[in-house]
Amino acid sequence: MSEVTSLGGSELSDAIHGKRLSCEAVMETVLERIAAFNPRINAIVSLRPAEVLLAEARTCDRELRDGHSRGWMHGMPIAIKDLSEAKGIRCTYGSPLFADFVPDYDDIQVERIKKAGAIVIGKTNTPEWGFGSHSYNPVFGVTRNPYDLARSAGGSSGGAAAALAARLLPVADGSDMMGSLRNPAGFNNVVGFRPSFGRIPSLPGRDAYLNQLATLGPMGRSVRDVARLFETQAGFDPRDPSSLPSAAVTLTDPDPKDKRIAWLGDFGGYLPFEQGVLDVCGSALPVFEALGYHVDPVVPEFDMGKVWWAWTTLRSWLSAGSMKALYEDPAKRSLLKPEVLWEIESGLRVPAGDVYEASAIRTAWYQYLLTVFERYEALVMPSAQVFPFDAELTWPREVGGRSMDTYHRWMEVVIGPSMAGLPVVAMPTGFGGPGISLPAGIQIVGRPRGDNGVLSLGLLYERNTDWLSRAPAL
Repeated sequence: MSEVTSLGGSELSDAIHGKRLSCEAVMETVLERIAAFNPRINAIVSLRPAEVLLAEARTCDRELRDGHSRGWMHGMPIAIKDLSEAKGIRCTYGSPLFADFVPDYDDIQVERIKKAGAIVIGKTNTPEWGFGSHSYNPVFGVTRNPYDLARSAGGSSGGAAAALAARLLPVADGSDMMGSLRNPAGFNNVVGFRPSFGRIPSLPGRDAYLNQLATLGPMGRSVRDVARLFETQAGFDPRDPSSLPSAAVTLTDPDPKDKRIAWLGDFGGYLPFEQGVLDVCGSALPVFEALGYHVDPVVPEFDMGKVWWAWTTLRSWLSAGSMKALYEDPAKRSLLKPEVLWEIESGLRVPAGDVYEASAIRTAWYQYLLTVFERYEALVMPSAQVFPFDAELTWPREVGGRSMDTYHRWMEVVIGPSMAGLPVVAMPTGFGGPGISLPAGIQIVGRPRGDNGVLSLGLLYERNTDWLSRAPAL
């Protein structure tokens, strides 16, 4: 079982198309592993019936025998994050309000993943409505970290990251507003990629224009797998007016000669960190230096407090707009978790002038980063300010001796790239923390629309480290 499930997406695709593995055998093995380990991890939810999935896999085998492949993901099992709709599969958004919702349509990225040949086996767990970077909800419960079942898998793509780490899936999709692809990647020793805003389209809700904070993205156990899934997800769709044209994903060998990388670390003491996190994340810097890059510690010449204020203003204002109808219904409001209520109530108090000012600060932050990229090839910083924390907590109340004043303040390190809409690949950097066994990771941030470049740099880093080969001892 471990030989099959240890294969990443690209390796599995090669084995299926080379007839070394049948789609039915792969599906059977994956379902066996899910049955063995998922009850302890709780990464995959709404799993479809085994007999239906095996029948779909046999259909894929017949198609291959007839010389037809649907695409590189032909017959490959995948589970979709429970914030994206997949036709005929329960989509709860982690909320009891939608515990029984079964959509009769696919999100755009799900359409594309299916078209590439994947078999959707179920969903991956997420926090309620995606709020917070700890994947628990009243519908399915807590997703636990495969490296330590007492710890959080992060979020909101925590189910996806945990499933990858536990070898329950070869690749996975996720989404990221405030680090939801990056924080769980670091917590689970896998790769996450937040692409440039607009690269991956999604079906808009009531607002298709103002909400430019979040994006969909891929996760995997290698940069190559992440790049292939990204290429499948990306490209223009007229239903999403912000979506960008398709662009080939090309991984190249970067030339480090005379190139510099900026290490932002704790932003000159602005951000608190759990003891040991900066040491583990900083261990990635000699890897870049050995490759030939010059690495400089950089303190942003920008008021990061203003960036945080702009972030919370825009996030709460958008949350209030999208969830106001639920809030105004007392019965439904009673089923929203406190953090969601806080976002909505904060957003309802935001005046129009603050929205404009927040956008102006966001613009100034982006323009400042353009000047930084005149000197630096990439920015590097931790992907989280803590190691995976106690899974029974809702969120860390204190980091590095400082009290956290909001449920998401402990992951402030991720908002800079989000606010600028920049491409970011999250890579593992090793293990530390309590028991010296918990994963940590970095963000490698690229230039605007520099998706290929930052993925290529991530691949170069991957080839010169061995963290991704280390699996949890389940």
